[in-house]
Amino acid sequence: MLGDIISALADIALVVDETGQIASILTSPDSDSFENISDWEHRDIRTVLLSESVPKFDRALRTFLAGETTPQPTQLNHTDELRDWGFPVNYTFHRVGPDGSILMLGRDLRPISEMQQQLVKAQMALEQDYEQQREYDTRFHVLMESTRDAFIFIAQGSGRVVEANTLAARLLGRDRNDLTGSAFAQEFDGRRKGEMMDALSAAAVAEGTTSVPAQTRKGGKNVHLYPILFRASGERMLLCRIDQNAGENAMSDALPRNLNGLFEQGADAIAFTDAEGAIVSVNEAFLELTDVTHSLNVKGHSLGDYLHRGHVDLRVLLDNAARSGHIRLYSTKITGNYGASRTVEISATYLNHSENPGYAFILRDASRADAVRVSPAPVGEENVKSVMELVGSATLKEIVAETTDVVERMCIETAIELTSNNRVAAAEMLGLSRQSLYVKLRKYTLLNKND
Repeated sequence: MLGDIISALADIALVVDETGQIASILTSPDSDSFENISDWEHRDIRTVLLSESVPKFDRALRTFLAGETTPQPTQLNHTDELRDWGFPVNYTFHRVGPDGSILMLGRDLRPISEMQQQLVKAQMALEQDYEQQREYDTRFHVLMESTRDAFIFIAQGSGRVVEANTLAARLLGRDRNDLTGSAFAQEFDGRRKGEMMDALSAAAVAEGTTSVPAQTRKGGKNVHLYPILFRASGERMLLCRIDQNAGENAMSDALPRNLNGLFEQGADAIAFTDAEGAIVSVNEAFLELTDVTHSLNVKGHSLGDYLHRGHVDLRVLLDNAARSGHIRLYSTKITGNYGASRTVEISATYLNHSENPGYAFILRDASRADAVRVSPAPVGEENVKSVMELVGSATLKEIVAETTDVVERMCIETAIELTSNNRVAAAEMLGLSRQSLYVKLRKYTLLNKND
């Protein structure tokens, strides 16, 4: 009967002597968490305790035997090397019988330990969710503030602003904190709450991109509202983008498309080069002009490889375009892959990009105009410009044959100016030897003019 009472009061009961030797074991019939531990009898209790629990048992036993104070419950962790399992038990010590036996009544702590572990796991999961939520909030606010568009989140049911970025608040003439929680419709002239929300909802569900025009109450700015309808936590929300320059944006969006169409389908040959004149890209008209099959065959090659005077023409074009920003109607000849030459007029523009500067060239076929070009009349005031246009398209001898010494002097001055006083290049451009050019420079007292 005593055994039944003890087993009902405790999950496990051990009767030990004063040295810790186990005399008998009782377990609660209601507890199925213990395996058969009857083989613990007649063993030292220390052999079934974890190493860190042995000092705790010895200390509690000494205190109990000394009778100094009423011993507090002691938690001991059992183990069994034969079964490879363990469990914590909270023991109280009691005297039984005249032979000095000690009754250890224990309460199994595994249910409490499992509950504590579940609580710890739940707490860790909450902490992880909280940190993840903070991370998402940070990303959201960084994205909202770094975007170039004005965005506002609106609760569809109440029509009030839930969140807005600084750009949207500035566009509406409000402080961002004051804007949050206010009625969105009151930020615009002539808009009632119901009317505004109905218009935004209709635009959000319409096919294609539909905007709602409005005028801000502060500043009187004409804007377009582009809403997106979605559901969050069971509530319908509107993400509204506010665009002040919808018409200008449409034009600017069309500009790259039109420029690309001009490049691909234009009648004039177009070539882009790097700062040294190496070809980066060309259009189909350039390939037709040079009799090249594919653009890959010209990429990386110098544009001077296709010009009649090679690097001389290229250097004149590059230097003058870099100095003045652009050069117009430079006359020369372009040589194709099979040796055919055509007269062309070239316009060059310097593209002053900070990291990758380059040049854009437009080459217009002038062979038909060259064929019907009449010989220059005797030089007069009106014919001077015509003579200047011949420089680079004919040699000096061909020009001088029909002009006067004045024209010869003018051609030399033009060549010196185009080549930035590079007399070797000027001589090659004029079809003269360097010695002949120096003779003529002395003749016209131009030798020291540009030094």
